Amino acid sequence: MKLINRMSAAVGLLAVLVSANVQAYVGLCCGKCGGNMPMNIPGGGIPETYEYRVKISPMLMHMEGLRDGTNSINPDDLLGMPTMMGKATGKFMAVPTQMDMNMLNISAGYSFSDRLFGGVMLMYKQNSMDMKFNSKMQTTTGQQGFEMKSEGLADTMLMGKFRLFADDPLIPKRQSSLLFGLSVPTGSIDEHNTTHPLAMRQRELLPYSMQLGSGSFDPMIGLLYQGSSSPLWWGANATYIARLYDNKRDYRLGDEFRLDLYTMYQFRYDTLLQFQINGEYKGKIRGEMNEAVTGASGRTTQGDPTSPYMTPSWNTGNYGGTQVFATLGLQWQPVPLQIVDVSLSLPLYRNLNGPQLELDYRLMLTWYLEIPSKKSVRYGLGKAASDSKLGF
Repeated sequence: MKLINRMSAAVGLLAVLVSANVQAYVGLCCGKCGGNMPMNIPGGGIPETYEYRVKISPMLMHMEGLRDGTNSINPDDLLGMPTMMGKATGKFMAVPTQMDMNMLNISAGYSFSDRLFGGVMLMYKQNSMDMKFNSKMQTTTGQQGFEMKSEGLADTMLMGKFRLFADDPLIPKRQSSLLFGLSVPTGSIDEHNTTHPLAMRQRELLPYSMQLGSGSFDPMIGLLYQGSSSPLWWGANATYIARLYDNKRDYRLGDEFRLDLYTMYQFRYDTLLQFQINGEYKGKIRGEMNEAVTGASGRTTQGDPTSPYMTPSWNTGNYGGTQVFATLGLQWQPVPLQIVDVSLSLPLYRNLNGPQLELDYRLMLTWYLEIPSKKSVRYGLGKAASDSKLGF
């Protein structure tokens, strides 16, 4: 009870520092954010003026089973000989059965004014995809299949946010913002199929989904809205990523559009529940990956043009589609200026250009930290709260 009383006092101190009207704000984060904000949606909240923000978010995405349109596909139905008497059969020598994508997102930003925020997000990926062979490949390799792997730095996102409207300059209950950014191609598109049991296949490039980046500079723009009536918060975020040109391997990923709707209910001074509907559309890949192969002599030549179609994952038509997810989450404030967030996303609707792997779930954990600079009205708050807890 003593600890709860002290934490309550810290939350009260935060409200006093931000505004003289203590009842106007009881959210977990800063007043400029408009109260509470989702951690898994890009662009949520604007920190107090002259404050830094750091977010560290590990995420797991698991895909299992194949889908074409809205229908599930049995992988065994796709296995067979790709060609017969020179004609394509629609069969493949190997098909994917499941994939795990582990990501670590680290973002940092600074609020330059009460309307403008800028930040950067770094991403690290670890991909693994299980492949199943047809009977001929099983006989040739002595294996049922193999595991494709790739790992490394993904693309880097530069982001900015400009607040267009707020009904209150200090503690807004209604606000809208413009989100803008640029994805920088720091992720590799040169990853090779090194885990294949046949040496001749190990020099091939991995499929598009196993590469670590887009290979192009991709602009992003979005429009965000947030409203609140404590203890409820709600909002809508619409963002668009454009792929404007082909990368060095003669293809470009599909454009992406995302619409996120969310609501939050704060049932304790330090804890809230959130529910989201997340819709996303991804276009088909345009162009086709050129297959440069490096031989044992070190000489680089053009690879076998028929080789990529040994599995559907190399077919550019098997990418993109429309998906809708439901997300449940919990936010907890262990100490002032810090938030721990966990969210789980499950599919409601999937209509995919296939056959391709379908996403089964997405699990994300976030640690969020606000750091007031000396120019901030909240400077020293974290230290004061810590000293209070220690009895100083």
